[in-house]
Amino acid sequence: MPSPVKSRSRRPAQPPYEGIRRWPLHEAARVIKSGGIIAYPTEGIYGLGCDPRNGDAVYRLLHLKHRSVRQGLILAASDFQQLESYLAPLSRELKGRVMHTWPGPVTWVLPCRKDIPVWIRGEHHSLAVRISAHPVITGLCREISHPLISTSANISGQSPAYNPLAVRRIFRDRLDYILHGPLGGTGQATEIRDGCTGKILRAAKARSSTLK
Repeated sequence: MPSPVKSRSRRPAQPPYEGIRRWPLHEAARVIKSGGIIAYPTEGIYGLGCDPRNGDAVYRLLHLKHRSVRQGLILAASDFQQLESYLAPLSRELKGRVMHTWPGPVTWVLPCRKDIPVWIRGEHHSLAVRISAHPVITGLCREISHPLISTSANISGQSPAYNPLAVRRIFRDRLDYILHGPLGGTGQATEIRDGCTGKILRAAKARSSTLK
């Protein structure tokens, strides 16, 4: 009896990350690697991002937002290993407290290494970081193999964008790529906590709030 013909296995048509197809994710990563600035969906709002190691890209992003370099910026990552080269060694207690909330929509301000550039940390000796559970952010960080700048897509002090159309209205053609995808569902910017004290530095911002 002849053996049954084996059909070729086909990869499922589903995208590799929820709500976004493979090509746009690759293209956004390519733009970041080439020194560009992108807009992308985060846990609750649209954000702007670039390679944190590229000072020219970060300063351009700050200029677009009218944001002072002294304030510092948030780094979003897909895992703790991506943040280790930016942070000072953490005590077991502090790391445990932080990791209890990650991955998730909580940003922690933690002691950073002394050689971290001013364009990331601002005038501080600490760094705001987050391990995200959002599939677009984790996908991007895995594609570029390092953290991503994460700041609200708005002019400082004004309401943030919640969709690609709003991003386009604010920044017109001054961004290099807008990555379409779903927001995470929190409807607000992430909460920021001080790692050393546990104090909430910024409560989660409601949809109508303005952000710096």
